Amino acid sequence: MALISSLPNLRRNVILAPYTTYQIGGPAEYFVEVSTVDALVRAVRVARKNDIPYFLLGSGANILVSDTGIRGLVIHNRARHAALANHRITAESGAIIANLIEQTASAGLSGLEHFVGIPSTVGGALWQNLHFLAPDRTQTLFIGEILDEAKILDGEHTAHSVGPDYFQFRYDDSRLKHEPVVVLEATFALTPKSEAKIRQQMTENMTWRRAKQPQLDEFASCGSVFKKIEGVGAGRLIDQVGLKGETIGRAQISPKHANYIVNLGGATARDVKALIDLAHDTVLKQTGYDLHIEISLVGEWE
Repeated sequence: MALISSLPNLRRNVILAPYTTYQIGGPAEYFVEVSTVDALVRAVRVARKNDIPYFLLGSGANILVSDTGIRGLVIHNRARHAALANHRITAESGAIIANLIEQTASAGLSGLEHFVGIPSTVGGALWQNLHFLAPDRTQTLFIGEILDEAKILDGEHTAHSVGPDYFQFRYDDSRLKHEPVVVLEATFALTPKSEAKIRQQMTENMTWRRAKQPQLDEFASCGSVFKKIEGVGAGRLIDQVGLKGETIGRAQISPKHANYIVNLGGATARDVKALIDLAHDTVLKQTGYDLHIEISLVGEWE
């Protein structure tokens, strides 16, 4: 059995804040970066066979890492090769969605541009079924809708290909959240369209996002904190109970969009969690709606 110490470039007690979009998080007990699918598979197998808990880290979005950090092995997935063929793009799971958008837009292939401005890797995108409002702002587009196939490492340590139905995609949910399955690579089916029209859509989407939501070049955050309540809106409920702009420590419920909690600089996970609890409890008490968090709380929590 290969020991964890056999992993190349293994480090200990690595502070995770710089690896997250929140710029928050304590140390990883063990930390390793992998740049190939083979290295990713090896790291996961070593952790599993030694009964060491592991966490796959991509772009560090949509998560809040605790101040005390993560016990076990954090695998930073930087396997990012991507190739175009036959109106499809096949990318390793650590590939950055923003890079794939640029690559496909330049090739005149449409489908990924709707997710412009959303920080994510391929693996993270499938894990949460990445989504964004359609151009007409009346329906939601999901990345699962353009997935053609994927290669996974299942719970039995076997690598094989699966179709999109395997993932059981739902709103902000997939099979990946409930089973020990690791995405190794994914292929997305795209549609030919002029580069000019694709880039126009990208501009329109970013303009809309900047007007409605705080962006990472303004404040560190992890995106929407609470799941959408159909027909109501979590942000509108938090605004309704008067919490927009509320601050605890160096964390703030964004004055621009109340479903975003931003890091004003130097915020702790404890600060953010206190605002999450305050928003949840106040909305429940005053409106009766029970908000459920969309982000993942990672690491050791009280």
